[in-house]
Amino acid sequence: MFVGRLIRRAGRFAAVGIALLFAVNAAPAATKTVLFYGDSLTAGYGLDPDEAYPALLQQKIAAAGLDYRVVNAGLSGETTAGGLRRLDWILRQPVDVFVIELGGNDGLRGLAPEVTKKNLQTMIERIRAKNPRVTVVLAGMQIPTNMGPAYAEAFARIYPDLAREKKAALIPFLLEGVGGIPELNLPDGIHPTAEGHRIVAETVWKVLQPLL
Repeated sequence: MFVGRLIRRAGRFAAVGIALLFAVNAAPAATKTVLFYGDSLTAGYGLDPDEAYPALLQQKIAAAGLDYRVVNAGLSGETTAGGLRRLDWILRQPVDVFVIELGGNDGLRGLAPEVTKKNLQTMIERIRAKNPRVTVVLAGMQIPTNMGPAYAEAFARIYPDLAREKKAALIPFLLEGVGGIPELNLPDGIHPTAEGHRIVAETVWKVLQPLL
C-alpha cells in the first residue's frame, strides 16, 4: 500500500510538472490543445518528463509547424474508474484532441473487460458532451496472457470495438514494437525506457498527425 501511494504521488507530480512544462514552452500563438489522458505510460514513469512520448510528440508538432500545444495528464496507477472520477476537472480546460490511454491497469488487475469498456465509453460520451467538436483518440492496449488467453483476447477487443461503435480514432496498440521487449523497458518489464518512448511516439504520430 505504501509503495502504491508513493507511485501514485510520483505520478501526480509528474503529470502536473509535464502539464506546466508544456504550458510554458508552448508557442505563444498556439490556440489548440492535444491532451493525453492516461496512466504511468503517459506520465513517463521512471523518466524525465521530456523523455515521455507526449513531450516527444510536442517536438514533432512544433517541427511540423502545427498550431497545437500538448498537455500530459498522465497519472501513475490510474484505472478507467479513476479516470472517470477526475474527468470533469480535466475538462475545465478547452481540448481539441483528446487522447485516452487507459485500461492497462484494469487488465493487470483482472477487472471485467465489460466494465473497462463501459468506463471508456462513458468517458468518450462525457468528453463529447462537453465539446461536441473534439476529436477523440483511443489508444489500444494489450496484456499478457497471465489471466488466460480468453481474458487477454476479450481485453484487446475493447479498443477496436469501442472505436468503431463511438467513431473514435484508434491507435491499435500503444506499445507496438515495445511491449515484451526487455531492452526497451525498465527492469519492471512494464514501463518503456527512453528509447521505448521514442518508438511509442512514432506509433502515436502515425495516427495523430493526420488529425491535426
